[in-house]
Amino acid sequence: MATITNDLLERLDLLLQEACASSEMETSFDGSSAPDLVRLMLTAGQVQRRLDAIVAVTTGAVQDRDHRLSDERVSTAAGCRDVTELLRRALRVDTGTARRYVHAARAVHRDVQLSTGEPLPAKFEAMRAALRDGVVSVTGLLAAVGPVERAGNRIGSAEREAVDRILADAARGLDQADEQGRPGPAPSTDELADIARALMLVLDPDGAEPDDDAADRGRSFRIGRLNRGLHPVSGGLLPEVAGQLQRLLDALNNPAASGSPSMTGKVAFGPDDGEVGSPDEGREPDDGVEPGDPDALPDPEDFRTPAQRNHDNLAAILGVAAASGGMPELGGAAPTLVVSVSAEDYAVGTGRAVIEGTRDDVPLGVARHIACAGGIQRVLFDEHGQIVSIGTTARIFNAAQRRAITLRDRECVIPGCHIPATWCELHHVREWADGGPTHTSNGVALCWNHHRTLETSGWHIRMRQGVPEIRGPHWWDPYARWHRPRTHAGAGHGARRMLADALAPPGG
Repeated sequence: MATITNDLLERLDLLLQEACASSEMETSFDGSSAPDLVRLMLTAGQVQRRLDAIVAVTTGAVQDRDHRLSDERVSTAAGCRDVTELLRRALRVDTGTARRYVHAARAVHRDVQLSTGEPLPAKFEAMRAALRDGVVSVTGLLAAVGPVERAGNRIGSAEREAVDRILADAARGLDQADEQGRPGPAPSTDELADIARALMLVLDPDGAEPDDDAADRGRSFRIGRLNRGLHPVSGGLLPEVAGQLQRLLDALNNPAASGSPSMTGKVAFGPDDGEVGSPDEGREPDDGVEPGDPDALPDPEDFRTPAQRNHDNLAAILGVAAASGGMPELGGAAPTLVVSVSAEDYAVGTGRAVIEGTRDDVPLGVARHIACAGGIQRVLFDEHGQIVSIGTTARIFNAAQRRAITLRDRECVIPGCHIPATWCELHHVREWADGGPTHTSNGVALCWNHHRTLETSGWHIRMRQGVPEIRGPHWWDPYARWHRPRTHAGAGHGARRMLADALAPPGG
């Protein structure tokens, strides 16, 4: 069988060599019609997928032999460390591509029953047939089986086999077959991956326990040293930040965008009255408390790394840019970050949310954070997926309310954080979902980082007579008292009060 396959491939290679060596190959396309060129691409894709199948099946055979005695190992005989190196050299591809073939081989390889010598079904037998029939490429195969593989033992063998059959039928277009049984259009790799994810959401709704803490600790944004006229940028973005950035990039890259900013212009952040750039900028805050005063509250340490602070600053900048009205529209509207979550999950506080655009699933707290700073639109679907109702909830502070809260708070209300209120998000102290009004007496300024981490950071906020008060974690105040924020404006009021008390006549 190997000889027959090799002879066929050698004959095919000679035909392709003759076609590629022709000096008229490029010019012959000039007179081709658009349908002819598309048909050529479809045929080339068919050939490429069949070659993918041959490479994947052969890789499985090599892997099987490499687990035998040393004198039977194929990779060793070829002078390679393992099958990945063999693929990298034989196919002249990078390590990532070689590893994709290895992963595909594990999914479709058939082991042999020791007692009878008969081949056993592959892990994904139906998708194996789809691969060998040229229906899917190795990339499509991995996109389909990836979500199933990640579920591991959380689903049973019967469920895995059912998903395998469904995915193979979908790859063949049978999920959209008409009444005569004719298949519909074959899905793209992305569409096949979406089908697989949807299936696994039903079978494995909770998924693997997400390591959200590790992702939070690892967030970063770095601008490197100037190199050949460029500053390299590196790091890792949280899903909601990447989603917002992607929306802005989509708007800028949209060829039909209107109002696109000049790419040669400069961006400058000017001072707001009484904020950054004021005569008081750079001075130590006069909080009216003498050193050594037992009521003095030290500024809390910022435990974020410089890279993490850069990340959070980028998040704030993206939010300001998206809300500024100066960005190009996307789909007829501002490039708005959209986080979707079912009403039931949002109400009971379980499940995961999804960042639209990147399709990343994120903790439900991200949805609460975005909903607190933005708005909620309720969209109802019927059992067929048709939109049957759209409702918008007005929960966003208007411009007049934002100006008033900005004037009152001046900066993020968390002690020690001096992010200007103009760069902050507005937080409903009493959640809107719990009946909290969108009113100045229920809104405070919080920077992106403190707003996002409010539920887990140990900081608590309440409103008293229309003024915010803060209770911090134990390390900040072991007595868990409520305090008014020490903003620049609050410090001024405190100084005046203390001065008035000092100048009052005895017994007055």
